[in-house]
Amino acid sequence: MISSLLGKKIGMTQVYDAQNVLVPVTVVEAGPCAVVQVKTEQNDGYNAVQLGFSSKKAKNASKAEQSHAKKAGLEQAPRVLSEVRLPGAPELKVGDVVTVAAFAEGQLVDVIGITKGKGFQGVVKRFRVAGGPAAHGSMFHRRIGSIGMRQTPGRSWKNQSMPGHMGSERRTMQNLRVVKVIADKNLLLVKGAIPGANGGDVIVRSAIKGQPKPTA
Repeated sequence: MISSLLGKKIGMTQVYDAQNVLVPVTVVEAGPCAVVQVKTEQNDGYNAVQLGFSSKKAKNASKAEQSHAKKAGLEQAPRVLSEVRLPGAPELKVGDVVTVAAFAEGQLVDVIGITKGKGFQGVVKRFRVAGGPAAHGSMFHRRIGSIGMRQTPGRSWKNQSMPGHMGSERRTMQNLRVVKVIADKNLLLVKGAIPGANGGDVIVRSAIKGQPKPTA
């Protein structure tokens, strides 16, 4: 059974659990995801399925994308495509649809997303550098300060924290508990926050580190 699903972050809210405790949750629209391509070890060297999520207009899809979707029996090309590696031979076939039924309430999942982009930022915001005195006389407030020595080593060290592009990076939140599955609306309520802005694409997969260890 496949353990990953493509989706979209809707936003955050809060719900009461069975013990009447208020739990902060993130609402994720997970699927339905059509199986666009199936890869096997015999043909491709590894086992995987390619999932498609959402759709885009024909004018926004290339001929290659439209042809690829047509082979899977889809009327419109998926907006998002992603492969899911499988340990064994795929049981799914091209054209099958994977829904939120792949997950159960109480299950631990990992959610992968792209963090919010912050643009070009200085070291105070990017790396929480203390900066200089806040008083008027120092003239040194939010700058980086010294980044190396003049004679030895005569250069800046590698990986020196410096101003630069911040955010817009792939991040994974691990071991988040599925609080509720709303199958008729393709929604997952996941405890806690996940990366990215509302409306951003995410990948929900069964947690890797949170699984119980097999007993001997």
